[in-house]
Amino acid sequence: MLEEIKNHALRHKETIVVAESVTAGCLQLLLSTGMGAQDFFQGGITVYNNVQKSVHLNIDRLFADSCDGVHPLIARQMAQNVCKLFNAQVGIGITGYATKSEEVDELFAHVALYRNNQILYEEKINPVGEGIEAQWEYAELVIRKLSAALNAVN
Repeated sequence: MLEEIKNHALRHKETIVVAESVTAGCLQLLLSTGMGAQDFFQGGITVYNNVQKSVHLNIDRLFADSCDGVHPLIARQMAQNVCKLFNAQVGIGITGYATKSEEVDELFAHVALYRNNQILYEEKINPVGEGIEAQWEYAELVIRKLSAALNAVN
């Protein structure tokens, strides 16, 4: 899948960036491990709280606070705004929960893929595992979705 993503990016002269919260760097790690990643992967930003989402990605702080920073709109804005921040064509935004708490009884994440000024894909995803297992599940699923979405636009 990483090879397909790389080939698409190189063929279309596009670069990919990530804005992640719940995956805490897992997506950036996966994208950086492919041969020649420096040719298509610019990097990313891990924004683990609403202050950082607001400061670095221009997410409305009041709205983020009202939904604990987890909402489809926030994932969409993360994907869009990380493209602007890095001057890239393809952006991934993901925010959600990997562990349960008193306030969180369902684990899920909102993911958005953005390409050339439009949303390419959005979904609410649910992991089987919890904690780091959930984070890796999210990251691997997003990579599969990115590969499929980019192949669909070839």
